[in-house]
Amino acid sequence: MSSGAKGPLDYSDFGVCTTCIKGKQTNIKKFGARQRVQEFLELVYTDICDPFPVASWNGHRYFITFIDDYSRYEYLYLIHEKSQSLDMLKIYKTEVKNQLNKKIKAIRSGHRGEYYGRYCGSGRCQGPFASLLEECCIVSQYTMPGISRQNSVAEKRNCTLKDMIGV
Repeated sequence: MSSGAKGPLDYSDFGVCTTCIKGKQTNIKKFGARQRVQEFLELVYTDICDPFPVASWNGHRYFITFIDDYSRYEYLYLIHEKSQSLDMLKIYKTEVKNQLNKKIKAIRSGHRGEYYGRYCGSGRCQGPFASLLEECCIVSQYTMPGISRQNSVAEKRNCTLKDMIGV
């Protein structure tokens, strides 16, 4: 090898554990470019972030986000427990109605209990969140369990927010 040519990069030259470097990298897979909607509030993503290891100064352990697909503008609400998702939806719905004079057309969320409902003796019972969406004629789009890329906008935003606060 000549003096100007460089061989393959050897991470051991840096004195850093290669496994540590690889462990800090995120595995991002790009799936075909998705077409975004053409109007405000045509599609809103929502997700509740897992509990913080330490509660905030006023006892909040979770946050819920609502992200407009068209503008990617986000509303974030701190909550004490997941059951408050219905109250936050009502607040969000009222705020955007007052500010934009538009109605929410569709909401995409996980298919977990706080959004849809719980299993009861006769099968899956619709919860209050899903009932409110139906009552307000808002289309509910639930993701398949275990396929987070269907709600990737909210999932990625929550990861970014958790990184910002050091969780």
